[in-house]
Amino acid sequence: MLFYLIDIFEDDMVKNISYVVLLFFTSCGVFKSNTAEPKREFRGFWVATVANIDWPKNGNDSLDKQKDDYLKLLEFYQNLHFNTAIVQIRTAGDAFYPSDYAPWSRFLTGVEGEAPNSSDDILAWMISETHKRGMEFHAWLNPYRATMNENTEILSPLHDYNRHPEWMLKYGSKFYYNPGIPKVQEHLNTIMAEVVAKYDVDAIHFDDYFYPYKIKDEVLTDSLSFKNYALPNQSIEDWRRSNVDSLVKNVHLTIKSIKPWVQFGISPFGVWKNKATDPEGSDTRAGQTTYDDLYADPLLWMEKGWIDYLLPQVYWSMDLPEASHRKIVVWWANKSKPGTNLYIGNGPYKIRNNNDAAWNNKKELPNQIRLARKTPKVSGNAFFSAKSLMQNNSDVTDYLKKNYYKKPALPPLSYKPIIAVSAVQPESVLPEKDSIHLKFDNLEPYRYALFYTSGKNAKRDYPMRKLLKKTLITDSKSIQLISKDVAKEKYVALTFIDKFGQETNPVVLYLGKP
Repeated sequence: MLFYLIDIFEDDMVKNISYVVLLFFTSCGVFKSNTAEPKREFRGFWVATVANIDWPKNGNDSLDKQKDDYLKLLEFYQNLHFNTAIVQIRTAGDAFYPSDYAPWSRFLTGVEGEAPNSSDDILAWMISETHKRGMEFHAWLNPYRATMNENTEILSPLHDYNRHPEWMLKYGSKFYYNPGIPKVQEHLNTIMAEVVAKYDVDAIHFDDYFYPYKIKDEVLTDSLSFKNYALPNQSIEDWRRSNVDSLVKNVHLTIKSIKPWVQFGISPFGVWKNKATDPEGSDTRAGQTTYDDLYADPLLWMEKGWIDYLLPQVYWSMDLPEASHRKIVVWWANKSKPGTNLYIGNGPYKIRNNNDAAWNNKKELPNQIRLARKTPKVSGNAFFSAKSLMQNNSDVTDYLKKNYYKKPALPPLSYKPIIAVSAVQPESVLPEKDSIHLKFDNLEPYRYALFYTSGKNAKRDYPMRKLLKKTLITDSKSIQLISKDVAKEKYVALTFIDKFGQETNPVVLYLGKP
């Protein structure tokens, strides 16, 4: 099989015009049809490791079994054409990786502080396997939760509960890091920096646990910290929110200073405020809210540009009177700001497992995906939790695959300014027995190569239905393309995805005879 490079642009002016058009058509949320599958759409799934909800099934399982179970999760969602794994690597002051600041998690090894019985770096392996399947890896860390219960005897001597008891607040049956102590904020920021610096993650991800959910008749004992650190005339509520704001701002700055392409995403509780307490709030009657009870203000984070994406947890059914999924999604869309992508968190864990009868309808979750596609400014969804669709819900999964996820999708671009990327041409194309060897000058800026079916004249943009192969780049100088992947194609268009998620202009390769 012989390959010939086809020049697809005749002059620089056409190149520039084509590049602008490419960005226009590939940017998320520019135009939307009712339910048509967009080329770019966030399709995420949360892998909860706390209490072994999703993975690993048991901390005492062998490493081989844990790896096999993780691959099964990936393969299930790869088959469903999802593109982002949100994997919990810090549950409660612990770590799923060798850390200078936290002990090994008992949910991974069975005993907190005990390392896996292997020289493998399990997190590096997970990231690599996720990338091999064309997915992003978003490292999910819970910053403030320190323990799961009052049984502190199981904690490692290296746990911050033992090393820094002055940082802890007891509330209910758990201990939390005190967000109001500056050294706590510095410590948590350092933990995020360690992950970004050491691992090839695509994002750092926080969930909804900031200040703890309120417990009736329970008082949060942070009055001394408030006295020591609050500004003059600052209320304790505003002070608490400012503590969370400081962490969000500083983590954002830290991530971008280390690896500018790594995203920062947060998934808050779905209701910011109820309309009854603030005219700007949503038409809901939530018992607790993100702003008033968890002391988190996602609207401010969007306004300040501190986060790359917001993923509110809207786990209610479409028309639940107290908290309608439909109304909340539209509310968040109306409040979204340029500079922050908006995705919606869905709760398939409720399917046929909830007092709300709406979840007995196999179309409840698909209808929510349809709503997201129809709502301007919403650019995708994420499912909690990973195992939900893998357990006795095959009819829902089949319906989703048939009607909403027939084809793969690229993750949305960040709205932040990105350096333009032009077409990348191979220096040589060498046919081999069962493969084609493409050699390049430097592929270091790129994460994936995409091969599309193409005619002789390249298009400015290729739809995902024409995608033949998405290949992880593991060598900065070459790509090995298996012949069978393109065996019937006369022309193939080649593009690259860089670490920011941006796709290059295409170059056409001729597969026929000279």
